[in-house]
Amino acid sequence: MTEATLKTLLEGITPPDEAARAAAHAHWASLAKPLGGLGALETTLESAAALTGSAALDLSKRAVLVLCADNGVVAEGVTQCGQEVTATVAENMGRGESTVCLMAKPLGMDVFPVDIGVAQPIKSEKVLQFSVRRGTANFAHEPAMTRKEAIEAVEIGIKMAEICAEKGYSLLIGGEMGIGNTTTSAAVTAALTGAKAAAVTGRGAGLSTAGLERKIAVIEAALALHKPDPNDSIDVLHKVGGLDIAGLCGLYLGAAAQRIPVVLDGVISCAAALLAVRLCPQSVHFMVAAHRSDEPASVLLLDALGKRPFLTAGMHLGEGTGAAAGVALLDLALAPYREMVSFADIGMEAYQ
Repeated sequence: MTEATLKTLLEGITPPDEAARAAAHAHWASLAKPLGGLGALETTLESAAALTGSAALDLSKRAVLVLCADNGVVAEGVTQCGQEVTATVAENMGRGESTVCLMAKPLGMDVFPVDIGVAQPIKSEKVLQFSVRRGTANFAHEPAMTRKEAIEAVEIGIKMAEICAEKGYSLLIGGEMGIGNTTTSAAVTAALTGAKAAAVTGRGAGLSTAGLERKIAVIEAALALHKPDPNDSIDVLHKVGGLDIAGLCGLYLGAAAQRIPVVLDGVISCAAALLAVRLCPQSVHFMVAAHRSDEPASVLLLDALGKRPFLTAGMHLGEGTGAAAGVALLDLALAPYREMVSFADIGMEAYQ
């Protein structure tokens, strides 16, 4: 995919169908309950109707795509463990045994782990193989990847959305797995928003205070070295991003092009979402914020996206687990939307 081809795809993403939104709103208003009583759950389903073009919502076929990749910046001591863990967890996902796999089962969600840049070859036929390169370079010393590789990773995410659309999926989650990716997401967030590295960098899987200080210093130095352009998402990706973040960015753009709602996860997911929105502002309409992560950048990213999340539960696991919790809430809202009696059914005057 060339940058010109990407631009053409993005220009084809159209606004929501407001007539379908109005029909869904009217349906909620007809049900025998207080108006707007389910709050954001109601308006989110109205938005889903606007995206799909129909108030007859069917979000029953859903998938989690977990983009797995390694990050060269791990060499700077910004994590508790080494890159070998990424391959181990990805293979665990292939067996259906990771956290998001177990959470997805009761929700009827299919989980597809994707190797988009794991450092070690994956030994699992259940992990989709789309590796751009075996982990990024160490952005403390050189750009994380080439501009061409960043575009290739975005294209893979777009293709994932296209494949899901062909298979009839009506709701998507973008998850991620990669040791060091809270460092890359913090760098991306700082580059896009202008926030100080210290304000957007957290402990990840549990760094010590000394480790956190080292992580912040590495991000500050990388931003000063590479000077990523906040108005150019591909520039940010290739200089201080990760292959998982690039793939998620593409997944969100591809979902918007296919008119499929996507549920966002934590800070890594939201950093990718902000990159996508900077590339195509219309794509923000297709995003649902599931939760506010416990990572420091979460509030800043959600505000930048203009999103109010359903949950504030201190979650910061990744993989798409917070988004899965959001899907569970959507399912609860779908029950009355589909099955509740109307005011007319019970011979009662509707609330005004």
